[in-house]
Amino acid sequence: MIELRYNLHLSESYRDATDAQRGTCCNGCGARGGMPVPKTFWGLSINEACNVHDWDYHHGKTLEDKHTADRFMLFNMLIIIEAQTGWNQVVLKPARRRRAMKYYEAVVMFGAGAFWAGKPAQ
Repeated sequence: MIELRYNLHLSESYRDATDAQRGTCCNGCGARGGMPVPKTFWGLSINEACNVHDWDYHHGKTLEDKHTADRFMLFNMLIIIEAQTGWNQVVLKPARRRRAMKYYEAVVMFGAGAFWAGKPAQ
């Protein structure tokens, strides 16, 4: 079972999956084989949120599943951002929140190909 640093929104299947199972579809931020996408926001890793999103895309079956995965990715990035303390971390929160919104907008607009890849036509 996975042990996360943050209390992220996770599907039960993600929570119960082994590292090997997660490794089959979770590669962090950005589509596998696509353009590299930073896994950090000004030094803060959001990779866990991206891995959960990858899992949800891989296992999702409907357009509503895609929308839910995208929203949970945003929620999870914000959870990671808000968990940071210390003056230097607090100063970066507004910029990190804006970056999280940009990532969310990108998956909403451009994530359909990755979501539907390898799935039967609807």
